[in-house]
Amino acid sequence: MDYYSHQLDSIFLALADRTRRAVIGRLGTGPASISDLAKPFDMALPSFMKHIHLLEETGLIETRKQGRVRTCTLEKKRFAMVEGWLSAQRAIWEARTDRLEAFVTATQSKEEKSQ
Repeated sequence: MDYYSHQLDSIFLALADRTRRAVIGRLGTGPASISDLAKPFDMALPSFMKHIHLLEETGLIETRKQGRVRTCTLEKKRFAMVEGWLSAQRAIWEARTDRLEAFVTATQSKEEKSQ
């Protein structure tokens, strides 16, 4: 679980930055070259590459070089890990709200009977 937790920590850290989220969003429409990904951002290419390297290190994207062009694609396995964690959290919170609803309903029923 600790290894899994460390992986999630690095993924959420990578997604905490709006530039990296924008890159992920763009790659959701399909593969793109580094230069295409960098166009919308007002930063030097070396600065942008730091974002790309972090996304690649966390396993959220994969880059391949063909000639002089480096192309990025999403790594869907990592997103499946995040989805699994979010689904587990959703189940916990839904169970809690179900218990709260049952408690409130039972309390209301007791109050109505006592009146």
